[in-house]
Amino acid sequence: MPDRTPTWDPAQYLRHAGHRARPFTDLLARVPDLTGDPPRIADLGCGPGNVTVLLTERWPAALVTGYDNSPEMLDKAVVDHAGRTPGGGRLEFAHADARTWTPAEPHDLIVSNATLQWVPGHADRFADWVAALRPGGTFAFQVPGNFSAPSHRLMRALAGSARWRDRLGDVLRHEDAVLTPGAYLERLTALGCTADVWETTYVHLLPGEDPVLDWVKGTGLRPVLTALADDPGVREDFLAEYRAALRAAYPAGPHGTPFPFRRVFAVARKEA
Repeated sequence: MPDRTPTWDPAQYLRHAGHRARPFTDLLARVPDLTGDPPRIADLGCGPGNVTVLLTERWPAALVTGYDNSPEMLDKAVVDHAGRTPGGGRLEFAHADARTWTPAEPHDLIVSNATLQWVPGHADRFADWVAALRPGGTFAFQVPGNFSAPSHRLMRALAGSARWRDRLGDVLRHEDAVLTPGAYLERLTALGCTADVWETTYVHLLPGEDPVLDWVKGTGLRPVLTALADDPGVREDFLAEYRAALRAAYPAGPHGTPFPFRRVFAVARKEA
């Protein structure tokens, strides 16, 4: 079976860095104080490291490691952010795959931002990650909950159409890429955690021409762009069809293009 791992483009991802960071800051606001001296923190799926830095601002003395399986993202993170922190802590980055990663030592916080939707069966990994927490430690994550939104439905419909299904019919995720908030709550409480689970729909006002296409080029569209990378002309044909569909689904307004985006959050605290 061919490798379906998407190739990532840090520069494209960071084009909407402000909007993408907002859910992470909202998630961290619900994470309780950490008791480790110094705290040990893992950011699973750290991307280019721009939000991992926020962990060092909240816990200045912490030992923070950002993990990702994208060489492009890790290279960007190391160059821009790795090293000692002003508060005396340290920020490091390392390669890891969330499908198999298990901490080698106890952690005070394991956090994941917009990553687990890429990991089939990710809820089955929760037990290993909670087991790696110190007593009173926290596991926190947020995932997109927009797989039924037009941006994803149109992408899947086009990829599965007669013209494209032979090349793209099996590269995209479906609505079951994430669980419902209730299902996450059940999984986490079954592991003995006190869990806080909620959802938020942000309405981002995106500037520029075809901004929703620009947004998904950084994330959800990566599997398609990777699959068609060897044929730029064909890739542009796909983008032209998808662009037209997105323009109809997300019409521009006088101040930009409104883009509703649902997110699912969970903060689970292990028994002290």
